Amino acid sequence: MAEKYEGPAAAGGDPWQWTEATWRGHVERVRAGRSLAPAVWPQGARVAVALSFDSDHETPALRDGETRPGRLAQGEYGSRVAAPKILRLLGRHASPATFFMPAVSALLHPEEARAYVSEGHEVGIHGWIHERNMLLTAEDERELQQRSADTLEQITGVRPVGIRTPSWDFSDNTLRITRDMGLLYDSSLMADDDPYELVEDGRPTGIVEIPVEWIRDDAPYFMMERYAGLRPYTPPRSVLGIWRDEFDQAYREGGVFQLTLHPHIIGHRSRLVVLAELLDHITAHPGVWFATHADIARYVATQAGMDTRHDPA
Repeated sequence: MAEKYEGPAAAGGDPWQWTEATWRGHVERVRAGRSLAPAVWPQGARVAVALSFDSDHETPALRDGETRPGRLAQGEYGSRVAAPKILRLLGRHASPATFFMPAVSALLHPEEARAYVSEGHEVGIHGWIHERNMLLTAEDERELQQRSADTLEQITGVRPVGIRTPSWDFSDNTLRITRDMGLLYDSSLMADDDPYELVEDGRPTGIVEIPVEWIRDDAPYFMMERYAGLRPYTPPRSVLGIWRDEFDQAYREGGVFQLTLHPHIIGHRSRLVVLAELLDHITAHPGVWFATHADIARYVATQAGMDTRHDPA
């Protein structure tokens, strides 16, 4: 008889002492299911481009209890200077994007959050105060995720349909909470280049995953921590080469090019010019579909015959 998996709390001992049922249970808890890469994109496009911005602003500092002006000013730059520049750049290229915004960021900068929606972009859940959900109880994580969705809806007038967890952390409870909230998609995991369906304990969930990757994120290349060893060693134009190659291969394969950026990081002059040149490169190709994460999730779910009746849109 097969051993029963009893969850992380019952594992005990060192990992090399775990039973097969235990380590298999951990692996199978949240897994990639069927690929949702469609045979064709809308209007015969050859590639889908999913630009996203995590509008964290002051929240990582506040989460860490850092209330002095220094780090808060870094975050304020993201809203005060970078976000308007980014919106103008996206407007020039007619490129809808998804802005994942902690609820506290939206409360601090409500006009910014409303501008995202009024200019045709999506606003998605990104935690309450960029909390570390793997340190929370299931009850606290659920309450903060629900409160975040309610707050974003109150500010923007649109109910979020997708989530990106803060720092891409994914607790043992995140998927269940996401399912219970009736969300359409998640964008926090890394099991593929293209969208796939999330599976929980071997069962399909109906949740679309739009995968991320550190390669396609500005933070690993450009972050600076004054009192730690984190420094921006990679020149911006070298990063442009990486992202251009990522897009070119997605174009050849007919897949998704997904990019994760942060206004307070990418929005500085020498970096924003890199994003502008990347968009110039992308738009020079025929058959490019710029879409929000929600647009892509709805399209691939429909193409795969998935039930999207829980989608508020």
